[in-house]
Amino acid sequence: QVQLVESGGGLVQAGGSLRLSCAASGRTFGSYTMGWFRQAPGKEREFVARINWSDYGTYYAGSVKGRFTISRDNAKNTVALSMNSLKPEDTAVYYCAASPRIGGLRRDVEDYDYWGQGTQVTVSS
Repeated sequence: QVQLVESGGGLVQAGGSLRLSCAASGRTFGSYTMGWFRQAPGKEREFVARINWSDYGTYYAGSVKGRFTISRDNAKNTVALSMNSLKPEDTAVYYCAASPRIGGLRRDVEDYDYWGQGTQVTVSS
């Protein structure tokens, strides 16, 4: 069982930066693939980025690649999403998620068993 709590959302102007953090509880955090998703009003939840538990390999959605960076600290049970060059279209509720599955892209909502409550990111133009 893993419980996730996000923080760090807020309002930022286009071109600005934000850093989201996700604190996880559970003794086996280090064995989970961790991901970030987002959901804008009226749209489906979409994949943003994920990081492997073992080799810290990362994978990004094309829309954020080169602007966002996912990282994790297994010793502190945290995963972060650093977001730069933010655009109005990045506005959404951002969710942290954990998956016990390894290998593959792990970019589908169905791959993840545990979710945080979400944190709002609003980018003004």
